[in-house]
Amino acid sequence: MTDEKTSGPDERLSYEQARAELASVVERLEAGGTSLEESLALWERGEALAVICQRWLDGARARIDAARQDPAAG
Repeated sequence: MTDEKTSGPDERLSYEQARAELASVVERLEAGGTSLEESLALWERGEALAVICQRWLDGARARIDAARQDPAAG
């Protein structure tokens, strides 16, 4: 992951960790009561976490597709 929003420590997040944090961010946004600045920061964090999750899912899909095409893998 080389995107600026997901570089650094986020690169080491597992899918499960990123998904759990994303769920927490969504809960906080849905609960309301945060300032505009905090809401924007939460939204940006959520977007970055969604990118991480999508990359994990894309990688898993690619592995499944590759295994289906390789008769020796099955």
